Amino acid sequence: MLYTDWRDVPQATWRWANFSPRELACKGTGAIRVDSDALDKLQALRELLGRPLLVTSAYRSPSHNKRVRGAKRSPHMRGIAFDIRMENHDPQEFEAAARKVGFTGFGYYRKSGFMHIDTGLPRSWGKPWPETATALAAEPVRQPETLAEDREAQAAAGAGIAGTTAAAVEHLPVVGAVLGDLAPTAQLVALAVAAVLICYILYRKGSE
Repeated sequence: MLYTDWRDVPQATWRWANFSPRELACKGTGAIRVDSDALDKLQALRELLGRPLLVTSAYRSPSHNKRVRGAKRSPHMRGIAFDIRMENHDPQEFEAAARKVGFTGFGYYRKSGFMHIDTGLPRSWGKPWPETATALAAEPVRQPETLAEDREAQAAAGAGIAGTTAAAVEHLPVVGAVLGDLAPTAQLVALAVAAVLICYILYRKGSE
């Protein structure tokens, strides 16, 4: 059924809940051709995928189809074709679902980011999207499962610090002897210097 303006479509006859006449009307003239079979398949596809279908082109009047340089016998002029954006879909999943509900024509427009589907003769054109690579989830940080494990982890960390500190002190064998001969104020200064040296040694050991 052809309507010269999408506003002329009787509301009582429109049964495709996820779409509106305006959304599927010709972008150039506002006319719409209602093909119930094609729209039933479009609604079924929307329900099967469970995500919105971003329709950029549905029905085209002959004049508008010529203006946008569509195919001379484009199924868009019969109201049985839809161009759908792929931003919120996996192209392989989308195509499989579209075939399942009965779409038979497929055009792949990867550079423009959409797929053409229609209920015309079985055919396809363009280069399909490559299969989507599955991203491996990062391994989560393991938390201690028991108090005993937590204590073991703390003990291991303490042992590591103690071992590292001992290694640093081995590089400063004269620190203890020197400190004993200094006045209290000088001891504080010497301790500060020693701390800086230990930090530097730890840094060098960590970068080796």
